[in-house]
Amino acid sequence: IPFLKKPPVVPVIRLQGGIGTGRNALSDAGLAPLIEKAFRMKPAAVALVINSPGGSAVQSSLIAARIRRLAGEKGVKVHAFVEDVAASGGYWLACAADEIWVDDSSIVGSIGVVFASFGFPELMARQGVERRVVTAGKSKSFADPFLPQKPEDVERLRALQTPIHQAFIAHVKARRGARLAEGDLFNADVWVGQQAVDLGLV
Repeated sequence: IPFLKKPPVVPVIRLQGGIGTGRNALSDAGLAPLIEKAFRMKPAAVALVINSPGGSAVQSSLIAARIRRLAGEKGVKVHAFVEDVAASGGYWLACAADEIWVDDSSIVGSIGVVFASFGFPELMARQGVERRVVTAGKSKSFADPFLPQKPEDVERLRALQTPIHQAFIAHVKARRGARLAEGDLFNADVWVGQQAVDLGLV
């Protein structure tokens, strides 16, 4: 109806599941149209409903950066509502909001970086399987699960993880600022509900 004042609009963006580039994963490319549409609606605020254990650090960073850029351009506040979990990359996404709200039983945190794999060298030896690898470049078979783990591979993995972890920490500090409690909040621990509130994480 012309000239009738419209009620305030708060679009809800549901961020549920793992973060990455695989099928059904949360990715910047996949979410971009939804996020852009939400901010085009001239909203009173934007709500993020988060239920994610994390995943790709890069995709988490890209999604969060898109939300922050649009929030800044449109002058819109963003509120994140955590359902079961906002851990690791899920918490990275939550920190894109100006305020983070949790249930008493929500699991929050895991500000860390993980690399996980399996090792099969003994099983292969028992089965009489011989591993044959030809590489150009000595690092091409780095962290091969079919070979015994090497200390130098572990050291290199940690060297790769450290800048990613530092970027995660910088994002949390930039978004939560003085609300964060003193102490080590960045060792990949998780907290539940009120514990996370008391620590300033939410």
